[in-house]
Parts: sequence; structure tokens; C-alpha cells
Amino acid sequence: MKKRFCALVLCAAVLLGSLPALASGTSMGSFAPRRTYDGRFLDVSEDSWYYDNVAYLYELGLTEGQSDTYFGADSSITIGEALSFAARVRSSYYAGDPEAGARSYSDADGPWYTPYLQYLSSSGFSPVSQFVGQYDRYATRAQTAHILASALPSSEFSPINDAVVTIGYAKRLYITDVNEYTPYQSDILQLYRWGILTGSNARGAFHPSAHITRSEFAAMLTRVVNPDLRIALTWDVSSAYSAKGTTYADLIPEGTIHYTTHPISDSSAVDANIRHMLKTDDDTIVLRYSGETLTRDFVTELMNTYLATVRTYIEQGYNAVTCNYSTSSGTVTFRFYSSLFSDSLFPTARQKTLETAIAVHDSLWQSGAITADMSEWEKARTYYTWICENAYYDYRATDTSLSHSAYSLFTMGSAVCDGYTAAYNLLLKLEGISCSTASTSDHIWTVAELDGVTYHIDPTWGDQTGRTNYTYFAMTPAFSLARFQ
Repeated sequence: MKKRFCALVLCAAVLLGSLPALASGTSMGSFAPRRTYDGRFLDVSEDSWYYDNVAYLYELGLTEGQSDTYFGADSSITIGEALSFAARVRSSYYAGDPEAGARSYSDADGPWYTPYLQYLSSSGFSPVSQFVGQYDRYATRAQTAHILASALPSSEFSPINDAVVTIGYAKRLYITDVNEYTPYQSDILQLYRWGILTGSNARGAFHPSAHITRSEFAAMLTRVVNPDLRIALTWDVSSAYSAKGTTYADLIPEGTIHYTTHPISDSSAVDANIRHMLKTDDDTIVLRYSGETLTRDFVTELMNTYLATVRTYIEQGYNAVTCNYSTSSGTVTFRFYSSLFSDSLFPTARQKTLETAIAVHDSLWQSGAITADMSEWEKARTYYTWICENAYYDYRATDTSLSHSAYSLFTMGSAVCDGYTAAYNLLLKLEGISCSTASTSDHIWTVAELDGVTYHIDPTWGDQTGRTNYTYFAMTPAFSLARFQ
């Protein structure tokens, strides 16, 4: 027999590709061919998209057709028929014979499918009781999904599409015709996750209230019983999570303002001016004071205050400042820069740092390590793990080593505390998590708001033992500060 299984599940008009050829057996040994298909079904021509699906089900003993010569490929499947297929699948799985279960109830009175329903009922298959009085009605796609999702133990299925389905569905990019009001919503989504369903168009549409043909059902059933035929979805869900295109200015909240003058003690004004500078993608702040105010000591204290504040935005890369002031004009001009890079190289290094951080962010989402339903605490822990597993502490660093930068951690894997903290804060801010820094005279670490709670997080200390030490993740402020007392 030809091996060209069609990938179509929901719509006979849309072919989604060819299924792989079958091996001599599957990972579920009970579903091995029992006989050879002899072309008996006259309504299943060899050029039909579902030919191999129907032939395979016949070889497994899962179908005899609606008659000896007619499969009923274009007929809508009834609930009774769908349940009978489920009974044969379960009987094969548990008893090694597709008819063994129904055979035990062969003397039962009623329609032809009664023995199959009684076998299912005896095994606790709940859909049987849910569809009482509806067995002769045509099954909707949603009802069919409910039946197939329970046909075998969930342990026989791997959620090969978990990440793309979770993200694509949550962001309403795919399966948009299924919502919380759709009957059997969870079963439908589970079949997509398992690779049983792919949808009828590029958006993965399911059409839950439409009827399904026996040929379409055959395609679904082959994936249920043969793991090799399940399909890994190639949906592009990157737009739902990707941070591509994010700029450093985007990491600064909206609504910043510039104070032209303020007391040195006004920390909120200092912070506002730093944020305004960063938001406008500038590196200079100009202030104005009366000439008699501008003493050397005043300017020095003001400069140190601004430098300490810009360090709370460590992910931005600035760690040094120059100052010019004029008593005649009353102006004070601060220009912020990086002491680790020349002025000509700093913009390039800064952009490379951001692009690499974005790639890390996107890869963790794409792999499913970070998902939409995770809390901020869980996401922050994932990034903490990544930092600790992908960096090492540079014990040879000097005051001018690049290891003091996030650039070094992301591009070379080495860093010291300010490099660890800058890289970690950059990842958190790409995730939309609010964070800052805390420091002593010789150490710096992260302070973050996770789900409304303030935590101290120190990936540098978390990466000192050769394995990730979570003692220093999500510390209380008191515990964190007590380390230095």
C-alpha cells in the first residue's frame, strides 16, 4: 500500500502536507497492523487525501466501514460512531484486540453500537453518559475532540505544541474561533498541544460547532494511535512575546520631566532628570543655579548624587560623569559616559548588548522556559537561572575590565557584580518587570518588584559555587542587607 498519509484534519479542501510513512510498529505496541488493506472501500480512491488514513485504520482493525465495500468517507460521523471508534481504540490498548471489549456485551439489546457503549461505560469512559439520547446525531467537532481527548491515557501523549498553542491562543493569534464559552474548550486545546489537531487554515481555525466527516475523523484517529504521525505546529507566535525593536528609551517609563534646578537632597528630582535624559536618548543634563550657589563642594556633591542615581539604571551602561559649571551663567552641565569604552565604541557596544539580551529574552519564550501564565516571580527566577548558568565570575578583572559591563556577560560570558546586575536588570526590564539596584562600597545587586512585593536578587552571589544558588534569589531586604553587617 502507498504510504502518503495526508495531514488534513479538519477541512478536506485544505491539505497541510504529507504524513510520514509508517514503521512496522508504533511506540504503543498494541497498535500494530493485524491485516492488509485490500482496497475494499469503493468510495476511498487511491488518489483521495485520506486513502492511507482509512487503509491504516482498517489494517489496525479499527474500522470495518459502513459496509463491506463502503467506508462513508464523505458522510458526517455520528456520536455513536465516534464513540465506537473510541471503544475499539481502548480495547486495542487495554486488551490487544479492538473488538474484545464490545464482544463481552454482544448480547445487549439495542442499536449496533450498544456493545461498544456498554464496554465504554464499564471502563468509566465519561462521554458515554454525557451524550445519552444523542448517539444518532451528527457529532460536532467539539464533541469529537472531547471523545478523542479521553480515548487513551494522557501519559501516551507528549505536549509537543505546548508553547506555541499556549502563547498563540492566549494572545488570540491562533484558534480564534474557540473561546471560554466553546464546549469542550480544554479538550480542543489539548489535542492541538498533542499534535492531533492543526486547524483548517493558517490561523489554526477549528470550527467547533461544524460537523466532521468520517474521513476527517480517520485522519485525527491515526494521530491518536500513532505518535509518529503527530504534527509539530510551525505557528509563528514571536509577535506575542518578542522584544525585537525595543530601545533603551523604551525601558524608561513614560511621563518623565526635567527640573532645571532643585535642592541636592531632592532625590525625586534627580531621578526625574536622569529618566528624562534616558527617555530622550541623551547623555547630558543641564541645570541652572545662582552663581553664589555654585561652589566646588556643591557641584561635587551634586555630581556624586547624579552618578549614584544613574547607577540605579545600571542596564543603560553609564557608569561615569563629567561636569562643567559656570558661576557667571549659573549653569551646570553633566555628561554621562562609560569608562569601559571609548566614546566612539560605546554606542556600538551598548546596542550589541541590547540586541543580545533581546535574543536571550526571545529564546526563553520560544523554548517555553517562560510562558504567559507565569508570575513575575517565576519569570525573574528563570532569568536568574539563565544568568548563573551562562556566566562565570571574572576573578582577574581590574577596574577597567569589560567584565564590569553587561556587554561582557552577554558576549563573552564573563562578568563581575556590576556586569551581572546590569545584564540581569536588562532582562527583567525587557520582561516589563520594574527593578533598580542596591549597593555597598564594593558590591551591587538588583532590587525588583515581583508581583507587588519588593525583593533583593543577587545573581553574582548566586553564581559562586559552580551551580545556581537560589539562596540569593528573592531575598527579603532585611536578609539581603544583613549580609554586609
